[in-house]
Amino acid sequence: MSLKHAILVSLAERPASGYELVSRFDRSIGYFWRASHQQMYRELPKLQTAGWVSAEDVPQSGKPDKRVYAITDAGRDALAKWLRAPVGPEPVRESLMVKVRGAAVLGADHVLPEIRRHRALHADKLALFRQIEREQFGDGAGDDATGRCRYLALRSGVLYHESWVRWCDEALVLLERV
Repeated sequence: MSLKHAILVSLAERPASGYELVSRFDRSIGYFWRASHQQMYRELPKLQTAGWVSAEDVPQSGKPDKRVYAITDAGRDALAKWLRAPVGPEPVRESLMVKVRGAAVLGADHVLPEIRRHRALHADKLALFRQIEREQFGDGAGDDATGRCRYLALRSGVLYHESWVRWCDEALVLLERV
């Protein structure tokens, strides 16, 4: 996947200024696709040059004009083509697992604090995702494809963090008794 597709998804949902896009991205797609604000701002002119987004300067009272980006028909076509294309599982790069392997050599006590820290981080994210699930999907996934797709993305995050919390719990039980 590339950042351009993540931006197109966000703009397909609703046009936005760069600031609005970054803010909205951080609260949705940003939970599972990280990008810095600078990366996003660099990508927008490239998408405009490609004809996948349009930009309109909107005057503001007492502030500089803001540039509002919207997906174009060509951008929707590119997004649809990308949605249909196969993707493979992302390669795993998990530093904690390298540390656990290192602990096999140097001792579990070196990695226990990091496992505890990871458990807390994943438990916090899990609590947030469950709160979002209660607030936005208290009655289930809904009757429309839009709501169901958003629900499925959220459920992926819930299951991901649940599995990490369970793994950390298992690791702590096994390693603390050594």
